[in-house]
Amino acid sequence: MDTIPIQMPDGTTIAVRLFAGREAAPVVVIFPGLGVPGGFYDPVAEALVAHGFNAAIGELRGQGDSRPRPGADSSYGYQELASVDYPATFEVVRERFPDSTPYLLGHSMGGQLGVMYAARARGKLGGLILVASGSPYHRGHGMVRGAALLAGSAAMSVTANVAGFWPGDRLDVGGFGRQSKVLIGDWSRFARTGTIEPTGADIDYEERIGRLTLPVLSISMEDDDLAPRQAIKNLVAKLPRADLTTWHQPEPLGHNGWIRSPEGTVGRIVEWLRDRA
Repeated sequence: MDTIPIQMPDGTTIAVRLFAGREAAPVVVIFPGLGVPGGFYDPVAEALVAHGFNAAIGELRGQGDSRPRPGADSSYGYQELASVDYPATFEVVRERFPDSTPYLLGHSMGGQLGVMYAARARGKLGGLILVASGSPYHRGHGMVRGAALLAGSAAMSVTANVAGFWPGDRLDVGGFGRQSKVLIGDWSRFARTGTIEPTGADIDYEERIGRLTLPVLSISMEDDDLAPRQAIKNLVAKLPRADLTTWHQPEPLGHNGWIRSPEGTVGRIVEWLRDRA
């Protein structure tokens, strides 16, 4: 495994972890969920390599091996991650695996951002793999949890704006960790409205996502309170023209358990990839 650091325009450093498999085989580029370090996904990458694929793991800005940690001067959100960080990660991946078709695997928020990146990079991906990645829209989370999500998302946005950042290292709400106030504001807006309208957007993401025709594998997880099946459906409903395959992981692994026990989930991903190779 090789780790390549990337310096972003604002001085932030993110890292890409590269795992070589069979030459010219597809490369699966994994993006983490919010608050989850990229290195946590090593078992997923290693399982893909064991099946003959290449793999890479990106990092969400401000977490994992990324530096510095979010603070009052952090002004990045969904827009910067989808339009700057994801393209920079794929540039490194394409240099390392020039003959490999790239597939984006996004977990949780990593999948939401992956859908946005796909809308910007039409024709550059073999497909999208969305694992436990749903819309945070409160109406997809049941009456009780949805009401709490609606109120909580607004409170988190207010708190982040007052503090200058989301102090997730002190307020352990949702396991988000310390985050940029803009990122939390974008997520909160998505939770309240159900639409992807990030701060500083330079395109109409909803319209562009609706025109995507690439293959998509959407995986829901048993016992996943953070991304229940309706939330998963609400996200993929934004992709009416995509070649959509859905699968439910019946093992009770919850939102993150599949990462440390990846065999069944990776097996289904590999089956889907081989159908397209």
